Amino acid sequence: MINRTLVRTKVIQTLYAYYKVEGKSPLTARKELLKSFSDTYSLYMLMLSFADELTSFAEAQIEANKAKAAIMHQTYVPNRRFVNNKVSQLLFNNRRLRTYLEEQHLHWDAAHPAITAIYKQLIECPFYKEYMCLESATFEDDKQLWRKIYGNLLMDNEHLQSALEELEVVLDYQGWTIDIDLILTYVVKTIKRFKLENGDDQELLEMFDSEDELTFAKELLGRTISHADEYREMIAQSSKNWESDRIAYMDYIILITAITEITQFNDIALEISMNEYIELAKEYSGDKSYTFINGILNKIVQDLRQANKLFKLFSV
Repeated sequence: MINRTLVRTKVIQTLYAYYKVEGKSPLTARKELLKSFSDTYSLYMLMLSFADELTSFAEAQIEANKAKAAIMHQTYVPNRRFVNNKVSQLLFNNRRLRTYLEEQHLHWDAAHPAITAIYKQLIECPFYKEYMCLESATFEDDKQLWRKIYGNLLMDNEHLQSALEELEVVLDYQGWTIDIDLILTYVVKTIKRFKLENGDDQELLEMFDSEDELTFAKELLGRTISHADEYREMIAQSSKNWESDRIAYMDYIILITAITEITQFNDIALEISMNEYIELAKEYSGDKSYTFINGILNKIVQDLRQANKLFKLFSV
């Protein structure tokens, strides 16, 4: 799940906090980085359990309508297609998910208002109405519904964002609102791979795509901190037309991390390193920062090549 792109993002976020607070040690920064990975994975598992929460709410609505109809002596025949959806049942029964939620004490208790609001949004969605009107629903129909819920309804959803802000405080997690749209894509990917024959043991994503990603994360953070002063001098030499106080703080963080990867991770192609940090600048820094960062990195790369100090796989 956590690949090198997300690793770079988390390292930059950790370094940003590390240099903002005086007195932090590299060991503290490393612990914070590892916790950020764990928090991100917990969000993934919590969002998988959202299917059960929303389904349970829908079930409660049916029961409430039944009771109301009985009082009014009216006939009420509910459409149970959504609450009988096989995907939500498989997630509810998933042994690995249940164990993780229990061990980490993850729950939606503080987010019931958001679940109510999201359910009201859901029943007005055309894709939901179409699903509920199907003559019969296949497992693929069930999967497609949840992929649309996670991939469309919940993306940039203000009710979900508010719920996660609340849950971050209650459950002592961090970065959830920043990571949520990416995590939703992982949930969609997970559901897409579900197979009925796997029953209660549906395959979920691992925290890291491979152990190499965790090693890369630790080394990128540690080497950036160790060589930060050296890289700041390189930035200063390559930005002589800029006053140092005009360079945004986040730009410095992105630059020193990028220089670390360019100079010390020779197995990663130069084009990949350059492109990844330009994209991070577009995402996390000022509107025109990526142009500045691109220019500085190109100047540093040029200087390193002239000094025969660049050993990357490819050149830009």
